[in-house]
Amino acid sequence: MGELVKFQQLRVWQESHKLVLTVYTVTKTFPSDERFGLISQMRRAAISVPANIAEGFKRRDLAEKIRFYNISEGSLEELKYYFILAYDLKYLSENESLFKQSDLVGRLLSGLITSTDRRR
Repeated sequence: MGELVKFQQLRVWQESHKLVLTVYTVTKTFPSDERFGLISQMRRAAISVPANIAEGFKRRDLAEKIRFYNISEGSLEELKYYFILAYDLKYLSENESLFKQSDLVGRLLSGLITSTDRRR
């Protein structure tokens, strides 16, 4: 594969975008009184992952790139907690597939950070 010119070409961005779409789908079934609570927090955390990957992608300074990718990692971990909470509150009937997708994103993100750090 040639040089990446758009953040959309990054597999980690593609997989994290899928995760966002899934979060939007599952939160539609949550109680309406969670609209400004858990739904909002889950969606915000989910969106933060690919958004920070996209922002970091365009940074020229490698340390800045890594900083944005680290923010993505933090948002991903936050989102994992929300999966646990939503399951415990019985808003989700299962969270295994959500964890599976988030673990994939985490592994890809870790690889991106490692490869970016090697270039410093």
